[in-house]
Order: sequence, then C-alpha cells, then structure tokens
Amino acid sequence: MEAVRVALLLLALRVTVHKTEKNFENPKENNVSKQEALNESQLVAMQNTFSSQVEDLSRRKKNEEQGHHLYKKSIKILKHSKSKKEKEKAYQLLTKAADMGHLKAMEKLADALLFGYHGLQNITAAVTLYETLAEKGSHKGQTALGFMFSYGIGMEYNPAKALVYYTFASLGGNLISKMILGYRYWVGINVPRNCETALTNYRKVAYLVADKLKKNEDMLVEKVRLVEKSENLSSNNDFLDWDVHQYYKFLADRGDTQIQVYLGQLHLAGRKGLEKDHSKAFYYFLKAAKAGNTHGMALLGKMFLEGSVAVTQSNASAFKYFTMAAEKGNAVGLWGLGLLYFQGKGVPVNYTEAFKYFHKAAEKGLADAQFQLGIIYHSGTGVRKDYKLAFKYFYLASQNGQPVAVYYLAQMYAAGTGVFRSCQNAVELYRSVCELGSWSEKFLTAYFAYQGGNIDSSLSQYALLAEMGYEVAQSNSAYILETEQVKILSKEQRYPLALLLWNRAAAQGNAFARVKTGDYHFYGYGTNKDYVTAAIHYSLAVDHHIAQAMFNLAYMYEHGLGIPKDIHLAKRWYDLASETSPDASVPVFLARMKLEVNLLLSEMQLFKQFIPSWKLSKLNNMLRPHWDLLIMSLDLPSVLVAKPSWTPVGEDQASSITLKENSFLLEETSECMIILYLCCTCYLFSHTTNCFSLKASNTLSTI
Repeated sequence: MEAVRVALLLLALRVTVHKTEKNFENPKENNVSKQEALNESQLVAMQNTFSSQVEDLSRRKKNEEQGHHLYKKSIKILKHSKSKKEKEKAYQLLTKAADMGHLKAMEKLADALLFGYHGLQNITAAVTLYETLAEKGSHKGQTALGFMFSYGIGMEYNPAKALVYYTFASLGGNLISKMILGYRYWVGINVPRNCETALTNYRKVAYLVADKLKKNEDMLVEKVRLVEKSENLSSNNDFLDWDVHQYYKFLADRGDTQIQVYLGQLHLAGRKGLEKDHSKAFYYFLKAAKAGNTHGMALLGKMFLEGSVAVTQSNASAFKYFTMAAEKGNAVGLWGLGLLYFQGKGVPVNYTEAFKYFHKAAEKGLADAQFQLGIIYHSGTGVRKDYKLAFKYFYLASQNGQPVAVYYLAQMYAAGTGVFRSCQNAVELYRSVCELGSWSEKFLTAYFAYQGGNIDSSLSQYALLAEMGYEVAQSNSAYILETEQVKILSKEQRYPLALLLWNRAAAQGNAFARVKTGDYHFYGYGTNKDYVTAAIHYSLAVDHHIAQAMFNLAYMYEHGLGIPKDIHLAKRWYDLASETSPDASVPVFLARMKLEVNLLLSEMQLFKQFIPSWKLSKLNNMLRPHWDLLIMSLDLPSVLVAKPSWTPVGEDQASSITLKENSFLLEETSECMIILYLCCTCYLFSHTTNCFSLKASNTLSTI
C-alpha cells in the first residue's frame, strides 16, 4: 500500500512539473515573477522529499526482507537443532532480526529474555523490548507487560495496570490474555465475578484448542508437582529414568510385545520425557504386530490413517491393519474400521457399518468410539438426532479421557442443548479444554529449568501458567518462592506472593496448599498473625483427610489459639491424625505424652499445695518450647533398658559377621542415646532451676 501511495504522489508531481514547464514555454509569460520562482523552489523541495521517502521505503523493505530471512533461519535452527552452540547462533540471528525491526523476532527474543530460555534471562532488556512491542500494538507485548505488572517482575507491582494490559491484549486476539481474563472473571480477581464474561473468554480459546486437538496438533503434557517430587509423595513417575528406559528397551529387544507397544505409544505422543519420534513408534508397533500383538496392529493402522513424516498416509494399509486387529476383537481396530466407513477413506461411505463398529468398540470402553457415537447422535448422521444420547456418549468419552468430548459437553451446557443450561458447568469444561493448549508445554521447560538449577527461569514460566489459572503451576510457583534462590524478586515480595498463590491453589481444591495457607497465617509469613484464619484453613483441609491439618488443629485446641481451648477435642484430633497417616504416629505420641503430663501436673492437688499457681503456670510456659525434650528424657530410659540382644542363627560365617556388626552398631547407637538422654536432662534441669527456686519463707509456710 505504501508503494502505491508513493507512486501516485510521484505521478501528481510529474503532472505539476509538466504544467509548470508549459507555463514557461508560453511567450506571453516570459517574465517569471517572484511567486513563480517560489513555486518552483517548493516543487523541487517536494521532489527531493518524495525521492527520500522512496529511498526510505526501499531501505525499510530490504531490512524487513533480511529480518524475515534471519528470523526464519533462526526458528529452523531452534526447531531442529539440539546443540547448545547452534541454539546460541539461532538467538544471535534473532537479535539481528530484532534490530532490523522484525516484529516476530522481537517477540521471540523478548520471551527468551523474560523466561530465560537457554540461559538468556535478562529482565531489564525484556522490559525494554516488550514496551517497544506494546507501543507498536503487539498483543504479545501487552500480555507480557500485564504479567510483569501482576507479579512485580522487573517493574512495580500493580494489578490495575496488569488488568488494563490484559484487556487490550485480549481485544487484540491474544489467547493467553483471554485465558487470564476468563480465570479472573471466574474467580473474581481484581474484577467482579461474572460467569458469562468468563464463559465468553474461555469459549473463544477452547474453540481453537479443540480444533487443534482434532488434528492431533497439540499434545498432552505431564504436570509435575514439585512438592511431591521433593517429598517423594507421588507414586507415579512423570518421567522415565534413564536406567528404566534402558531396561524397557532391553525387554523390547528381547520380544516383550507389551513393552514394545508401550514404548511405541510414548514415542508417538512424546510422553514421559521421551522425544516425539514417529519412526521409533512405527518400529516398535511393527515388531509387536509381527509377533501377533493386536494393539500393535491397531496402532499401525492408526499411523497409516493419519500419516506423518515417518509414515506415508495409506488408507489401504490402514484398512489392512485395522481389519487384522478387529478380527481379534481389538477395540482400536473396531474403531478404526468404523472411522474408515464413516469418512469413506479407502472404502465407500457406509454409516450403518460405521455405527456398528463404533458401537462394538464403545462397549469395550474405548473413549474415541464413544466420542464418535456422540458425534453421530449430535449431528444425526445415519441415525435420528438425539441430544440426550449424544450427551451420554460425550460424557462417557470425557470420563475416559477424550479431550474433544469435553469441548462438546461444554457446548451443550453453554447452549442448553439436551441438558439444562449451566454457565458454571460450561466454564469448568471449557477451561479444562483451554488448559490443553500449546502453552502447557511450558510445564516441561519450567520443570527442566528447575532440575537444572535455573530457578528464576523456572519461576517465571510457572508464574505465567499460574496467572492463567493452572492449579499445579500456582502451587509450584509458591513452592519456589519459599526458597532463597529466587533473585528476580525481593524477599519482601516473595512471601506475600507465595501466600497469594497458595491461597489460589487451595481455592481450586489443593489440600496441601490449604495447610500451607493456614501455616502462613499461623506464623505471620507474608501477612499478620491470625490464629482464627489459620484455624479456618486447617478445618477446611481436615475435610480432605490431611493428617498435618488434624495435628495442627489439635495443637490449637490444646492451647486455645484462635479457637476455644478444649483438651478432649485436642485428644480426638491427635488420634485422628495418627489413624490417618502412619507417619504421624511418633509426633502424635509425643504430643499426647506432653498433653497427659500437663493434665497430670494440673490435677495433682499436693503439687498445687506445694507450688503456688503462678509458679505452675510459669513452669508450663517455660516447658512449652521444650516439651519434646522432656518426653524424650522420660522415654529414653525405657528404650535403653529394653535393648535386644543379637545372637547368630545358623553356622553361616557371613551371617554371623553381619549380626555381630549389627550388634556393634546397636551398642554404639545405645551409647549415643545415653549421651542424648543426659544432654536432654541437663538442658531441662538448667531451664527449670529457676522455676523451683522458691523463697525459704514461702516453702516453710507452705509445709
């Protein structure tokens, strides 16, 4: 458009010059006036201006072409290269492209500087780039500035400005900002709660995500909880260890068809930390199929049906392998044949046959088949349209993990089709679809950054996901903020932000986050001490059967902190904590012993007569921080007296040596326990001497 405009201006200039030349040729106007001379000089100036504009436009166009070329080259390197040097080279090319004003290069480079991709984190430079991008109307730049204002990263903490930037970015079509606004209106963060507004934002994002899921363009990403990793609370490994992977490969090479199919599925989708590699997936599926494994046959058929870089699309091959699997009753094979007949790929369209195969596969519990039946009833293809049956099959498919079925359920709840309209249900379903978008890949890069010790990079990525409403990211961000390794935020910022994130995660049903929120209010981290609020949070966590919350609540009942003092309720909650978790047995035992000792002291009439009441309360207050040492002092002698004796069994010399070593270790342990007992006793004696130093006159009068 700019080239056309300049061309028109030059044409007008030529016409004007031509008319001026004709005026000079007119013999009646040989005497050039001053005004005409002035006009001539203005025309020359205009011509020079236009020529300089043309040069600027051509230079700008050349820079844009060079910048675009450098950008494409850098993206290609980043996509295909794994070498650190190659990636550094790619970012150098990006920097050059950004200097030439290439918008996408600037956005990519700013993201790298903010999130610390490949060790490039520089918050100050990122802020400068994002501000330039926002001035140029980049919705990505506006979203990033909103995120930085929301956390106070690189600039002041200002939720109001964050909301403004998110709003402008959302109007510009940014999907991340739409998700952030959807979450804010859904929960009521800095805006009034509004279900319909949240629905509008989530629906637009869910539509695009579902479309990509239908084409298998987006992959599901494991969301690792850092708390569970650090405390070994998770029974499922989110990533295969190297030695486990090698063992699986060994078994696959030895002919274990189940392992072959499993490894093929991991490589097909890029799960459990393994790279997405269709060549390896095809290799494992083919080995399993040749050995007679029906899952291998069916998955081979699926690969031929979809096609990829490694496998040429072939409807005939897909039909062959689906048929082989279906004849042996494999659900995926039945579904595959139904899909071929439904779409008319390699065979004539036959909705009756398609319905038959889908129904057989659905009865075996296959989610994809249940989803296809939902589509058939929803659209009325080959059958009478029935929204209730469509809802039934979409629901079954969603419960079995079919993500696109969740989108259709959300559509039905939003429109009230086949079910009563429910804005709340629609928002929750749309939101679960939105969380499957490509941005969820940040969970992987954030986790790998954390594992590699790049804490600030990990925090910035988790924090953006937390802003979008991911509960796992909220708890992970709060967990990282509690460490001393965070440099992009000051200590004064960390604890209030951590409390905010724990609270948001707790509101989404995270029981551990609920306990942490109670802890922050109990100890006054990031807020003022508030025992009442702490007790409320512990009470809510108790509903999730969390032993830690039960123990904390018992302690508060014992001492009357934030709630009325009640010894009997304290005992009950201590007992429930011990019953809920075996790990709580020892702390509960010590707490109960301390509780019983306090009760005994308070009920001993003779002790009350001997020591004034003010002294007894002083003893109780003084021993409170050291009650665990007191219990250890009382309990250790019984442990030492009950020391077992080890005697070798059998004549095996090795076992005899082992038992002697164990006996030696036990003796050493007993000596250490004796020393610990003496230390505890001396420590308590030194801290309780003042309590018993009564005046002689008071003592005699009492006696």
